[in-house]
Amino acid sequence: MATLRNLKIKTGICRRTLKELHSYVTEVEQESAKTISMKESNADAFDIKQQENVLAESRMMIPDCRKRLEGAFTTLQAAVVEAENDAVSPETEEFIAANELIAEVKPLFA
Repeated sequence: MATLRNLKIKTGICRRTLKELHSYVTEVEQESAKTISMKESNADAFDIKQQENVLAESRMMIPDCRKRLEGAFTTLQAAVVEAENDAVSPETEEFIAANELIAEVKPLFA
């Protein structure tokens, strides 16, 4: 069943990309708190500048990751439609996992 295998692969790609996005968002929050803390404690100006560069790099990764997630999400939705057209049982583990992930990701792009 190539359709189920394809569905499982597309679900995995989308899940990993979503996890990566959450990871970058968490990193930005942590680096932002660290930058604020450094400024409040009057750390060396060079160190603050370096920390701001780290924060800026982390922030730059979020739009790219969102774009990749959007592509993976669209591909996953197409794979679900293809599985439905191939009369794949909606009770299969792969089909259920794909639909749960679609429900989780969809609000991010609404």
